[in-house]
Amino acid sequence: MRLLFIALIASIAFTSCKKETETITETVMVDGSQPVGTFTEMKSGTLVEQNATGTTGMVKLGTDSEGTQFLKFTGGFNSNFGTGTLIAYLSTSSEYMADPANGNPDLKLVGPVTAAGDRYLKVSPAAGAQFDHVILWCASAGIPFGYAPLN
Repeated sequence: MRLLFIALIASIAFTSCKKETETITETVMVDGSQPVGTFTEMKSGTLVEQNATGTTGMVKLGTDSEGTQFLKFTGGFNSNFGTGTLIAYLSTSSEYMADPANGNPDLKLVGPVTAAGDRYLKVSPAAGAQFDHVILWCASAGIPFGYAPLN
């Protein structure tokens, strides 16, 4: 009996010392704000500075290989980010005309612009053909920083 007990303890000890195989699964997040494949430009325009904000560069509206629409800031894009984040809108004119109570069908929010340089903003859902301007609006200052007519 004593021998059986020792054999049982030994088998438990050796079993618990076995090297276990560890499987590590890594989740890779795909950045939804980057085009997949080739970006194809549909319209583009040069930014026009407003209110002495130093806004310069170009914007391009287009689609990626999967048909997702993006707004691309390029051409040395820069602005004054001292007040914080700018908001990019697609519009049917160069003037920002919000209507918070009813919404404005001539103004489509694209997203925040937080820094200078080349960048993409995903336009979701995709904008219609009637949008022919980009507006950079600073909500904290309540003024436009620039606009670009899209051709």
